[in-house]
Amino acid sequence: MRIDRRNFFRVLGVTGATLTLGKEVNATPKNQNEIEFYGILYDSTRCVGCQSCEIACAEANNLPESEGAPEIGIIRKTDETRRTVVNAYDTSKGEVYVKRQCMHCNEPACAAACLTQAMLKTKEGPVIWRGEKCMGCRYCMVSCPFDVPKFEYHSANPEITKCDMCYDRLMEGKMPACVEACPAEALTFGTRRELVAEARKRIHENPDLYVDHIYGEHEAGGTGFLYLSPVPFNELGFNTKLQKSSYPELSKGFLYSVPTVFVLWPALLLGIREATKNNHTKELENE
Repeated sequence: MRIDRRNFFRVLGVTGATLTLGKEVNATPKNQNEIEFYGILYDSTRCVGCQSCEIACAEANNLPESEGAPEIGIIRKTDETRRTVVNAYDTSKGEVYVKRQCMHCNEPACAAACLTQAMLKTKEGPVIWRGEKCMGCRYCMVSCPFDVPKFEYHSANPEITKCDMCYDRLMEGKMPACVEACPAEALTFGTRRELVAEARKRIHENPDLYVDHIYGEHEAGGTGFLYLSPVPFNELGFNTKLQKSSYPELSKGFLYSVPTVFVLWPALLLGIREATKNNHTKELENE
């Protein structure tokens, strides 16, 4: 198949110009800390493990319903068919449930690793994946410190899947499906500032009920999904050794320290993909 030279060099040129000017791809806005992101606070002391959040998520995203109830000793993970899961842990204070999904980092490593902005941190807060921009490199999967993005390996038209905080629903003025469905009010939706304040209030008013730690307030530079727990988070399977600064901070000098060819290679592949795709479309139109 012939490559459309115009489309190829247009895609490659945009990325090349960005690198030539010394600007970081997917750079974080200077006023990042001033942006009022939306998020979700999960209070594990209130969760009863009913899986209403899982069921609502499956319905909202046309996914199969989860099989099996949370069971101690069995750790279920999100995958291409499940964007959120609830697990049960045997802790120093008895059985505790934990909901897991994308953390929607303030400065997501997945978006920083994506040269085509297929993985995007929206101004509202959710981190979303845009299939029309994806070149299939799967750097987002490798870079995520929470091991969230999953690839549809068994699909003829594979996509990257993960929780997007029901972004389409948010744009319609609705709450995320999991929050709306929770009967125990273990999930609270709001601005991140409000959620942190609410979490601190609960800890202050019930010091015997909660550990003095809001998971996600500082981990990996801060996340949109925040957690409260009655026990130390390592008892619930959380990675408590994550750095406090965001992971994109580690790569700020990347574009100045590696040969340009390595940075341009993904853009080169994308240029070939776009050019061949557009050329194939033209051929179909001419048939």
